[in-house]
Amino acid sequence: MLVNQFLFLGAILFCIGVYGVLARRNAVLVLMSIELILNSVNINLVAFGAMWHVTDPSNLSGQVFALFVIAIAAAEVGVGLAIVLLIHRNRQSIDVNDVDLMKG
Repeated sequence: MLVNQFLFLGAILFCIGVYGVLARRNAVLVLMSIELILNSVNINLVAFGAMWHVTDPSNLSGQVFALFVIAIAAAEVGVGLAIVLLIHRNRQSIDVNDVDLMKG
């Protein structure tokens, strides 16, 4: 397959993720949209890594960066869900518009 197809898929997933972050009011759906954005970045990293791997078989930088992004995404999910659970306990709602009411 061509790299263009993977880049197009990554761009579509990125746009869907950005729309989800901007349009959703539920904090869990916002976190899922952020994960979609990170997965689109992973698709691009692996596609470019596979393209460069053909010319230099020792170059695995795209796959290594994708693993770092996956690790960061796992930490983000853990911290994000903990914050969402804390907000839900205090407010009985996970609407992101209610979060600004928690300011000092």
